[in-house]
Amino acid sequence: MISERESRVANMPLLKVRGLRIEAKADEAWKEIVHGIGFELRRGEVLGLIGESGAGKSTIGLAAMGYARDGCRISGGTVEFLGQDLVSASEEDNRRLRGSRIAYVAQSAAASFNPAHRLIDQYCEVPVVHGVKRRAEAQKDAVEIYRRLQLPNPEEIGFRYPHQVSGGQLQRAMTAMAMACRPDLIIFDEPTTALDVTTQIEVLAAMRNAVRQFGTAAIYISHDLAVVAQMADRIMVLRYGDVVEEADTRTMMSEPKQAYTRALWAVRSFRTEPKPPAAFSETPIIRIDNITAAYGSAIVLKNVSFDIHVRRTVAIVGESGSGKSTLARVITGLLPPLAGSSAFNGAVLPRDFRDRSRDQLRRVQLISQMPDTALNPRQKVRDVLGRPLEFYLGLRGAEREVRIRALLNKIELDPDEFINRLPSELSGGQKQRICIARALAAEPDFIICDEVTSALDQIVAEGILRLLIQLQHEFGLSYMFITHDLATVRAIADDVVVMHRGEVVRQGEKEQVLRPPYDSYTESLLSSVPEMDPDWLTTVIDRRTSSSMGTGRLSN
Repeated sequence: MISERESRVANMPLLKVRGLRIEAKADEAWKEIVHGIGFELRRGEVLGLIGESGAGKSTIGLAAMGYARDGCRISGGTVEFLGQDLVSASEEDNRRLRGSRIAYVAQSAAASFNPAHRLIDQYCEVPVVHGVKRRAEAQKDAVEIYRRLQLPNPEEIGFRYPHQVSGGQLQRAMTAMAMACRPDLIIFDEPTTALDVTTQIEVLAAMRNAVRQFGTAAIYISHDLAVVAQMADRIMVLRYGDVVEEADTRTMMSEPKQAYTRALWAVRSFRTEPKPPAAFSETPIIRIDNITAAYGSAIVLKNVSFDIHVRRTVAIVGESGSGKSTLARVITGLLPPLAGSSAFNGAVLPRDFRDRSRDQLRRVQLISQMPDTALNPRQKVRDVLGRPLEFYLGLRGAEREVRIRALLNKIELDPDEFINRLPSELSGGQKQRICIARALAAEPDFIICDEVTSALDQIVAEGILRLLIQLQHEFGLSYMFITHDLATVRAIADDVVVMHRGEVVRQGEKEQVLRPPYDSYTESLLSSVPEMDPDWLTTVIDRRTSSSMGTGRLSN
């Protein structure tokens, strides 16, 4: 029988944040960016943090561990974890909690893993160092967690290095690491950003089940309102470091009180104005002809062929590991193919980028999926944008400075505020916008957009999509848009190519590809897009479980 004291301890807040204030350093001066935030979290409870890029979501999540990133400091308030104030505690005491009692799943797994160590070694390090498990036990546990998170070949994938798995697989491996010590509190910072919609369902279900099974509390940070609706018991809406409003999830989704919250909800239904797509050009700007490519002995693209025409946008969709980003690497010459060719305006491009002319390099630009690894951490924004202006266009001095400021205005970042910042002083969404500006600086004809809105909040993502459409009309650009967000496909694409396990399984104009009857794989993709209904995930999992049992197969 539970005693009164045990009952009182069980019901006390696991985490209590009061009057939290955080400052950031910019231009040698400290500026407050989080203004007196407060909340409580109990065991088994999930708090969702929603807001625009730069609202303070990730900064508050890190502060829940008693941590401030480089260039920031906690200037006021308390963060009590089981009665212990992490703000006033020593760094040594906090280090003992981090990883064991409090875990963190970062927004960018690629920037968080050590590229020189295998995944299994990095998983085992934390429970071994904290004395929770021995190496053999931790390694056995890793396989089980990999299986729960739907990673392929769970017995073997841990022996790969980070660069040998897809972005989505790496994000799941990081989620597995966070669960290694069965912590009391997990901060999920955009953990499904890099995942395709079919994989996202399984990962969300696994994370939710883990939180419930182990009585873990969680802070779930995301810009995807539909995802937060599946995970959170309560939602806190943030803007410019202040709380806009807070309520239980069902109330927040159905009856938001503040105009800003209603605007966030409305943005998710973004659609462009109907426009006739550009006619097919006589010569495609890009022709992909029977491309086969591999990493080592592993074939990842098999006889891929399709055309991209002038002023048109082709969306490439498919699961994590289907070969979408690999195809981008082949077109840009970063990965020479084993067979086949890619042509620009009818002329076959050299397979290796080092054999291409400067003009060929300028005309085909890539916006990377992972801004954390695409930006030099030691270069300020001025240098990041100035480099392509000098290299491709020969701009220097005042002319270069004027163009840099114009590019920052294009992506809705104040030049005076951001031009001298380092990547570490930018939010995830701000970093991605800098990557977009860098591609635009070359004045290209064709841009490969590799998940360019996946790290952005809804409002900024809408602005970026509108900007890309505007630039397409203004400069006659052509896009290859790699994405797992089918709402984005409907908003921006003229044509769609569906990929599965390195092969094209469906392609054509958007209305044709997204209209039934579908092949089974395309139908699975379309049915996996999260909805704003808090019961959506449960309904989908129940339906798929029933279907699997009906066919004699049990889902993992």
